[in-house]
Amino acid sequence: MIEPFWDQIDGSSLRQGDYLPDCYVPIFLDPVVGPDPQNVPIDVFNLIVITQSCDLEQSKVRLVAVCPIFSIEDFEKRNPEFKKKGRWNEVRKGRLEGLHMLGAQNNPTNNREAFVVDFREIYSLPFEYLVKHAGELNSRWRLKSPFLEHFSQAFARFFMRVGLPSTIPEFQ
Repeated sequence: MIEPFWDQIDGSSLRQGDYLPDCYVPIFLDPVVGPDPQNVPIDVFNLIVITQSCDLEQSKVRLVAVCPIFSIEDFEKRNPEFKKKGRWNEVRKGRLEGLHMLGAQNNPTNNREAFVVDFREIYSLPFEYLVKHAGELNSRWRLKSPFLEHFSQAFARFFMRVGLPSTIPEFQ
């Protein structure tokens, strides 16, 4: 039996690992030829909170870091190369940097219903906006432990990478 990844919750409190569907995100274009500040385009994303829960609970942040979270099907529409056999197993095993897979909310045994988080796109949205949005949702999903800690660790691993200009040569 596969352990559920998510708890269903109510209310407006925010924590790391909260799934927030249908959030408005401003999309800034090239600043040199970009839009007039009054006309910044808006996109709608399903998001997952990556800001630490302790900072959210103590209202220590003005902006909340979030990443887009996609169904497998939606991610494949945006990234057709992921339709190739074997790509999702690489993500599942944590071998493709910047992507993290989470089990489905209602059916974690069906891997085609899983979600993929894209750590390569990070947005900062106002705390008040996300609290209001969360409160307007009748019920929503929050990652459970230890899946939350695994998610947080995957995010940290993505950001702690260091590229070196050279390495120690292979032993012969």
